[in-house]
Amino acid sequence: MTKKMLLGALVTFIGLGLIGFLVHGVILASAYQAEPFKSAMRPASEMMKMLWIYYAVYAIQALFFSFIFFKGYEGKGIIEGVRYGFYMGMLMATPMAFASYAMLPMPYSLAFQWFIYGIIEFVILGILLAAIAGKKTAQT
Repeated sequence: MTKKMLLGALVTFIGLGLIGFLVHGVILASAYQAEPFKSAMRPASEMMKMLWIYYAVYAIQALFFSFIFFKGYEGKGIIEGVRYGFYMGMLMATPMAFASYAMLPMPYSLAFQWFIYGIIEFVILGILLAAIAGKKTAQT
């Protein structure tokens, strides 16, 4: 792995945590308090004990998100990061949002928000990776 790829993974890891907190801990926090969705969730004290799982998942996700980007990077700049983020967002956010809707007692509007925020999250992360990678010139 290159230094840029590892830096990309670190930035992605931090981004996943920050964006996840903003979306789920701030923007959608009140939606998670509504019944029957609230009853389907673990108690807060139990969730806190399992927080390490989030960090482990974020670390694995960040490594592969960065690895795949850098393996296929064509050096086209930020627009390549937008495209990559959108594609990965569709790959990740679609099943997370709509499969969860199929299995959990949650309103469709919440699943749709998960989907939209997921796309936005991955586009932002793709842009960050493209910024780290830099635009390739004809000489490189």
